[in-house]
Amino acid sequence: MSRKYKHILFLTGAGISAESGLSTFRSENGLWNNHRVEDVATIDAYLRNPDYVHQFYNDMRPELLKAVPNPAHLAITELQNNHPAQIDVVTQNVDTLHEKAGNKNIYHIHGQINQIVCMNCGYVFETWSDINSEDKCEKCGITGMLKPNIVFFGENLLYMNKVDALLKSCDLFVSVGTSGVVYPAAGFVQIAKMFGADTIELNMEKTSNNLLFDRHIYGPAGTTLPALVKELLENK
Repeated sequence: MSRKYKHILFLTGAGISAESGLSTFRSENGLWNNHRVEDVATIDAYLRNPDYVHQFYNDMRPELLKAVPNPAHLAITELQNNHPAQIDVVTQNVDTLHEKAGNKNIYHIHGQINQIVCMNCGYVFETWSDINSEDKCEKCGITGMLKPNIVFFGENLLYMNKVDALLKSCDLFVSVGTSGVVYPAAGFVQIAKMFGADTIELNMEKTSNNLLFDRHIYGPAGTTLPALVKELLENK
C-alpha cells in the first residue's frame, strides 16, 4: 500500500462488535432479540404500544452497557492517535463500543442505545436508565413523547449530510463487518469510489458489494483490522 492517505473513512456494522458478544441482536430469521422487528423497531409499533417498545430497549441497555471493546475498536483508536490523516467513523451500530475504545469523530447513523429523543421538541439526552411513557421531557416538560433515539424502519438516517461530505472527501474507504445489503449504507462504497477513494472490505465472507471494493480481507475483525492498521501505520 504505497498511497499516502489524507482522509480515511471507516464504515462499521455488526461484524465489528461480534467479538464483544453483540453479534446476535438481529438474526437471519428477522427477529431482534427474539422479537419481531415490526413490533419493536417501527414508528407504528412505538405509537401503538410505547411501553412495549420502551421495555425492549430498556432490557437491551444493560447488556450493551457492560460490553467491552475488542481489538478491532481499539485498532481504530491506535490509527487515530498515530496516523496524520483525518480519520472518521460512520457506524450502523447502536452500541457505544467505539466511544468506549476511545475512537473520535463517530457518526451513529442508526442512533444510539443510550440516547433518548423527545418527539415534541427534538431534545436529545443520554441515559442508561429505563424510560417509559410516563416520563417527562426535561426541556419542554411534555409527558409521553420520549422515544429511544434509534432510527426505526421508515425514519431517515442521522448525519446523512455530513456522511455524504465525508464520502466525497475520503481517499480511503474501509468497510468493516457490514453485509452490504441495507441501503443507503450499502451504497456508500460506490460514492467513495466515484470520488476517487481506494476501497477495502473487511468481512467474514464475500458480500453482495464484492465487486465495488479494490481489496477484500476475510476473517474476524478483531484480527484483520489490527493487521490493516499496522500496515497503514507502516506506510503513513
